Amino acid sequence: MSTSASPAPEQPGAQKTTEAPHPTAPSAHPRHGKRWIIGAVVLVVLVVGVVLAVPTIETALNTVSTDDAYVNGHVTFVAPRVSGQVKRVLVDDNVRVKTGDLLVELDPEPYQIQVNIKRAALTAAEADQRAAESEVRGLLAQLRGQRWKLQTTMEQVDNQIALLNARVSALRSKEAIQVRAKSDFTRVKETFEKGVGSKQEYDAAVESFGVSEAQVKQALQEVYEARVSLGLEPQPTKGALTDVPPDLNQTFSTVRQAVADLIRIAAQVGLPLSKSEATPKQVLDEFRARDAQRDVDRIFTALVPEAPAVKQSEAKLLQARRDLEQAELNLRYCRVVAEVDGVITRRNVNPGNNLQAGQQVLAIRSLTEIWIDANFKETQLTQLKIGQRVEVFADTYGSRRVFHGRITGFTYGTGSTLALLPAQNATGNFVKVVQRLPVRVELEDYDPEADTLYAGLSVTPYVYFKEAPTGPNAGRRLQELARSGAPTAPTGGKP
Repeated sequence: MSTSASPAPEQPGAQKTTEAPHPTAPSAHPRHGKRWIIGAVVLVVLVVGVVLAVPTIETALNTVSTDDAYVNGHVTFVAPRVSGQVKRVLVDDNVRVKTGDLLVELDPEPYQIQVNIKRAALTAAEADQRAAESEVRGLLAQLRGQRWKLQTTMEQVDNQIALLNARVSALRSKEAIQVRAKSDFTRVKETFEKGVGSKQEYDAAVESFGVSEAQVKQALQEVYEARVSLGLEPQPTKGALTDVPPDLNQTFSTVRQAVADLIRIAAQVGLPLSKSEATPKQVLDEFRARDAQRDVDRIFTALVPEAPAVKQSEAKLLQARRDLEQAELNLRYCRVVAEVDGVITRRNVNPGNNLQAGQQVLAIRSLTEIWIDANFKETQLTQLKIGQRVEVFADTYGSRRVFHGRITGFTYGTGSTLALLPAQNATGNFVKVVQRLPVRVELEDYDPEADTLYAGLSVTPYVYFKEAPTGPNAGRRLQELARSGAPTAPTGGKP
């Protein structure tokens, strides 16, 4: 049985003394000490909460954010440019490739045969061109010969005119002889009729007169022949027998024929046709005028590459070269290579498959050309502009990794208006729904090797709308007009 000591009774008349507690000491009562500890803990929690809440509050006041955002990126669909049977497939899904890496190889044998055929056709076309050039040079040689033939023809006309003059002179000589013979015959006849002259003298005078008369007729016929050979009347109605047109050596039929032959050959080498009534002098002057120095050899040299036959052969040669280039290009297209850096997805091709040109066989997701599509509410768009700084937090990495970027543009229409069947609100049963507009955010200094962002991942962007926008089109809602030839997609993840 336990006993407890009773407190000693106070002595009457004894003075009571009380000890004052220390100002910093806790209350001696246990309940007072516990309250003090709880208060201290609450105070510390409040201080820590305030310290932690200050950045959050500051971010909330200075930014606009949305959790309806995700990572997007370019997808390059790979398809062969030619048809053929698959020989090898060198990649599989999730394999990383670089630009120029071989992905799929088609059987090249049919295209190699086409290359050989086109190469043989090119050799034949080259031979045809050399033959055409030789043919044109032969025509030019004929043209030279025809030019001298024309000169010869004109000289022959001049010779015919000179022969006509000579025969007319001979006629005049024969006529003079005839006059003398006639005088001699008349004198001998008178003498013979008087019985003075001999019969022998008379017969000789008759013979001489007859011969001279025949010679005159012969000479006259020769003059007629010369005139006819020149295209003239045998006996002119007026004028002398020697009268001929002054330009007969330019208009005579044989000269015209020579000019026509010259023009025909010239047309075969590409020279324009002259007038049908042009004289040889006009034709030759027109031909020499093609060169400033009137150098015929230079004219002939320049005519070779411009001749129609050579032009036609050059066109066939060019066609053969282009056919060979196309065949070689098709042969190279048997090797399907990566056009961008990225990761292989959606492979649906195997060796032995027969592919058609343009048939999709796999896709490549770019690792660097990615961006953020943030669907902000229409009530948040008022303060958003191009060039504003953005901090992006990916759900994959949480708050330990911050990606930096900037707004680069706004989609010109909400998702509902860009749908295949846009919503129609004019139906009578209208319920207003807050719309969202896709806003594009380009990442800056994004390194896929460090922290990879995969297409479709959820992110939360924070737009610092109170800071001054920077970069291209800063502070605007619409971008500038696209420049011809300028890239439309970012390079390396940078805006």
